[in-house]
Amino acid sequence: MLAASFLSFAEKSTDYTFVNSDKTISIAFNLDAKKIPYYKVFYKNKQVINTSQLGIIREDANFYTNMKILKVSKALPLKSSYSMLQGKRKNIDYTANQYTVSLQNSTGEAMEIIFQLSHDGIGLRYHFPKTSSDIKKIVEEKTTYNFDASAKAWLQPMSKAKTGWKETNPSYEEHYAMGIPVNTKPAIGEGWVYPALFNANDAWVLITETGLQDNYCGSRLVYNDTQKALQVTFPQKEEIFPNGALNPESQLPWYTPWRVITVGSLKTITESTLGTDLADPAVPMDTSFIKSGLSSWSWVLLKDDSVNFETTLQFIDYASSMNWPYCLIDADWDTRIGDAKMKELADYAKEKNVKLLVWYNSSGPWNGTEYHPKGKLLTHADRDKEFTRLNELGIAGVKIDFFGGDGQSMIEYYHAILKDAVTHQLLINFHGATLPRGWQRTYPNLLTTEAIKGEEFITFSQEAADLQPSHCTMLPFARNVFDPMDFTPMVLDAIPNIKRKTTPAFELALPVLFLSGIQHIAETPVGMAKMPKYVVDYLKDIPTNWDDSKFIDGYPGKYIVMARKKDNVWHIVGVNGQNIAKEIEIDLSFVTNDSGYVILENEKGFQQLPVSKKTKLKVTMKPNGGFVVKI
Repeated sequence: MLAASFLSFAEKSTDYTFVNSDKTISIAFNLDAKKIPYYKVFYKNKQVINTSQLGIIREDANFYTNMKILKVSKALPLKSSYSMLQGKRKNIDYTANQYTVSLQNSTGEAMEIIFQLSHDGIGLRYHFPKTSSDIKKIVEEKTTYNFDASAKAWLQPMSKAKTGWKETNPSYEEHYAMGIPVNTKPAIGEGWVYPALFNANDAWVLITETGLQDNYCGSRLVYNDTQKALQVTFPQKEEIFPNGALNPESQLPWYTPWRVITVGSLKTITESTLGTDLADPAVPMDTSFIKSGLSSWSWVLLKDDSVNFETTLQFIDYASSMNWPYCLIDADWDTRIGDAKMKELADYAKEKNVKLLVWYNSSGPWNGTEYHPKGKLLTHADRDKEFTRLNELGIAGVKIDFFGGDGQSMIEYYHAILKDAVTHQLLINFHGATLPRGWQRTYPNLLTTEAIKGEEFITFSQEAADLQPSHCTMLPFARNVFDPMDFTPMVLDAIPNIKRKTTPAFELALPVLFLSGIQHIAETPVGMAKMPKYVVDYLKDIPTNWDDSKFIDGYPGKYIVMARKKDNVWHIVGVNGQNIAKEIEIDLSFVTNDSGYVILENEKGFQQLPVSKKTKLKVTMKPNGGFVVKI
């Protein structure tokens, strides 16, 4: 019976073929002349990823060359369902065909490569099935992605570790290079971060990783000139928790993270949930304390001096008046306000149906930051003490900043914080941080993560403000496809000392366009008071836990129109990242309700007009402009 479930026990000259259920995506797999595993990816019978290598080199063993195929399984149909408390879709069904390739190296040791092909892409990962109490160490992962020279890429550079303000890099905060050749080398010299977007042979491909446990490091893509392909590459030597591991090490058995390849149209990419489909399921926990929503935040426009008792009272009142469930208090609150007054603020906020979030510095000695509380989360005992203190003060969650990179020990630090926060029922927001890689499914109390050059950078420099339109129209196609993103959007009025390039309607669209379990709103009470009542009313009801999302139109770095549904209400938003007007026509037949409204802008400012499901909506977005629809 066992033998009947495998395609072959012997190596064969023709490739093994793996397909998804609707046969739109397929993989060809085999060993090359050096007995190196390789794969090719096809979409609708057209090759989109050329011959690319697979393999692992451990300190104690080579699972790359001189490999032997022992078994290749037939397709094992998989089906699962899960729910998310935030993001583009609430209830998600995942179906895939799983193929397992059992390999043996030259010394007889076993490794499996697991492929899962779903309707929108591929997951692949390695498995060492042997049991061993010894710690095994991976030196190099040989996974590559080989695209045609004609393919184009939309990529964010990885920063150089221990550079930037107070040596706080890397934190996934660079602008994207758009439409570049795949063999382009970033000026910084450290490769490219995930998710990485490509256009190859008339198909769009988004590459990322998920299921990153505490026994592996975060990786990035570096172009390998010898292989002429992008290779999965481990972090820079500085990216570690003090005295911790850089590269992956673990006992056996051992699963590596999923390498995720989403394939199809831009609609496929933007609507995909592969990043959470393949993530580890939620840890056992009581989720009743988890509520997503919008938050007021003084610091982004008003900076350090706004962290005080009186200003915080104003921002609590502001959140309450807007029906927003949160107010974030930023750095140095422990001395600028202090515990006694913080308790007063938390009690006052509770009366107003607002919960408080507070800032922490994650850092040990890995950077030169001085903001505090600092150094209070480094060990389990530290976190238990500090989180107990926050529980006693009535604080709902923490924003933790200034992490030190992607080395395995730093990834272990993230997991440890998330687990301890579950115990203390605290919400988590990581800043100055890595891409969360599906952790929001595993730890539902992780509501958002920065990992983007967001609004605060626009307040720091005119250069970032000038690039905002194209930058914001890039993010729904890459960074924000799978993982929550704390861009902290929306300035409708003015940014001190900066000339904003986006129009108010562009800004108004961002809280719906961007996905984040907590959406920290940059606009202040003073700025909001200048807006028309219908704009204020619109912002009093912005979901962050959508039932469904639908791509309408767009192109990376140029423009995007997305529709998101909550209950029976559809929110449709568009932004134009170009310096010329853009006309959009939307067929509203997919919405539930018969009528609603659109907010756009004319020469006098905001304008509200009725819309009907029965009539196609025609909108002309201004240069760097936008619109919102609620129906």
